[in-house]
Amino acid sequence: MQVAIDTGRCQGHGRCYDLLPEVFGADDEGYATVAGDGAVPGHLAARGRLAAANCPENAVMITEEG
Repeated sequence: MQVAIDTGRCQGHGRCYDLLPEVFGADDEGYATVAGDGAVPGHLAARGRLAAANCPENAVMITEEG
């Protein structure tokens, strides 16, 4: 599973990086960023989906592998 941020939609609520700080972070203005290539380790996949589901702007995009 991989995640990405639609920067045009992100409003900086921070729910993604509160729920999954191992993958998400914030820039200097508080908008979400993704670490590395956005790969979410298998043991964190449920939290990745939760982060996407909790984004008010639907700015977190998930790509399932395979």
